[in-house]
Amino acid sequence: MVCDKCQTKLGKVITPDTWKSGARNTTESGGRAINENKALSAKKSRYNPYQAKFETCRICKQKVHQLGSHYCQSCAYKKGICAMCGIKIIDTKKYAQSTV
Repeated sequence: MVCDKCQTKLGKVITPDTWKSGARNTTESGGRAINENKALSAKKSRYNPYQAKFETCRICKQKVHQLGSHYCQSCAYKKGICAMCGIKIIDTKKYAQSTV
């Protein structure tokens, strides 16, 4: 769960989506150039397991599995916050939030 501002910080997929309407990485939507190698052109958003330092969750102190995030997915879901910046996305006062 990430907010609209943090949506741009997420990594891009190298292969194009098969369902094209609403996809970010197709040539029709302007997201990809023709004959572009995404593995070479998108080095900053590319996953590298050897240089990546995974943070710990600020709430439960377990490892976060997404680069740039400060909260794990289960804590972000329970609290209704963005996993990257911590901004409140939805009001969870009347919800019964459970990860089971």
